[in-house]
Amino acid sequence: MERRLPADSIPIFNEGIALALYLWRPLRIAVESQLGGRESRQKADRLGSDILYWFTQCKEPLFIDDLEEMLYHGMRSLNMVIQDGSEEEVAEKLMVLHEECLEGNFRSIEILREASLKQAARPDPKELVNNDEDDDEDDDSDEDSDMAVEMEVPAMESMPKAAAEAEGDGWTVVSRRRNKGRN
Repeated sequence: MERRLPADSIPIFNEGIALALYLWRPLRIAVESQLGGRESRQKADRLGSDILYWFTQCKEPLFIDDLEEMLYHGMRSLNMVIQDGSEEEVAEKLMVLHEECLEGNFRSIEILREASLKQAARPDPKELVNNDEDDDEDDDSDEDSDMAVEMEVPAMESMPKAAAEAEGDGWTVVSRRRNKGRN
């Protein structure tokens, strides 16, 4: 018998979906660069809505490879093909978030919230590039040079402004139903 999220857990789970998707760098790049056209942000929002619908309304058993396909096709709608396997990692995180929310455990979502606050405190990468002559003040940080190559992340209506991936967050592996080839 398939378990369903309690009604009061759905908004929290929806926030977790938004955070997990927003942490996915290829999605941020696709939206920022408008790779899917002027509607890139709406397409990303639609992907999040489709995922919530799948988790909450699907009558069939939920399999991680189906979610991976959904992520893959969502990125294709943004004219981006993922070749690094990161859609598998995102799908796994979403499956774990769902399982935890079923149990009333929202710790992973709290970790994602905390990470988003840390990310929001990071300086704007454009400022780092434009203020290159001010480097002599704090040359002891390598983090600034890494951030200068990251793209600026816009605010998304249904997703938090920014989030960073938390390490050591207790994600577990969810088994696959089958391996599907992508066309």
